Amino acid sequence: MDRSLYAHALRSHRLDADAPLPRDGYPFPDQDAHPRLWVTPRPADPRLEGVDVAAALDRHLAEKSFHGLNVPRYRNDHIAAAALRGDRELVRSAGRRLVRHGTDRCDVTVGLALLAADDAAEDVPLIQTIGLLSDHFGGLAAEALSRRPGAERSLLWLAQRSAGWGRVHVIDAICRLGVGESRDWLLRHACQKGDYLAGHYAYRVATAAHLHEAITRDDADDALVDHTGRLLRAMTELPGMGPALADYPPGAAVMEAWAGHVARRPSHAAGPDELGSRS
Repeated sequence: MDRSLYAHALRSHRLDADAPLPRDGYPFPDQDAHPRLWVTPRPADPRLEGVDVAAALDRHLAEKSFHGLNVPRYRNDHIAAAALRGDRELVRSAGRRLVRHGTDRCDVTVGLALLAADDAAEDVPLIQTIGLLSDHFGGLAAEALSRRPGAERSLLWLAQRSAGWGRVHVIDAICRLGVGESRDWLLRHACQKGDYLAGHYAYRVATAAHLHEAITRDDADDALVDHTGRLLRAMTELPGMGPALADYPPGAAVMEAWAGHVARRPSHAAGPDELGSRS
């Protein structure tokens, strides 16, 4: 059996093509080499994080393994600079090989970092597939997709199939790029029920997707009303993750409009996402 992380993600994805992978794809095939509590030593100076990986790339793009080095899981200036110093085609080739065939998450992470410094459109499916292991690779996958043509659509596909921290990074990338075709999904499905990380992106979704404009319409649908409750609740009950409801300029108007829609429902009661309720 192919023990590459890419093949693992693809096999897991085929079990339910429209949903996040169960447990974010854990355990990975390299689990024996990467126990959940195993962490590579970090440099005392955080500015040096990624320097050893960049040095290895400068020596030889076809480095056999990066296991044991402190490989950052998010964009790193040192690694990005090393990618830009190398021959573009060689960097692409190395990135694709490491992502598609890597059997160790350190190697796959370096490969994804190389692809995140590039913009080749043909790598989108490869990046999306490895990005399904969203807890570990979601941040770099979001960075890589953001640089490519059709970024919003590619990111939306991954957001719909991500959970946890991966979902946070992908939704954040969509909001930073500017919301177009993803607006309906963001307004109705971004916050999963019971997602304790929703506070990291609820404010961004509300502002980027123009929640105020949508919820103050008389014809707001039930899905929009229910999800607005989740957004408001995340901004109210999850302090410290992001801006609070008090920091959201149209917050009072949105709250009033949401409450009005809830009150006009036949049951005259909010659903499970009513502010103050617990899932």
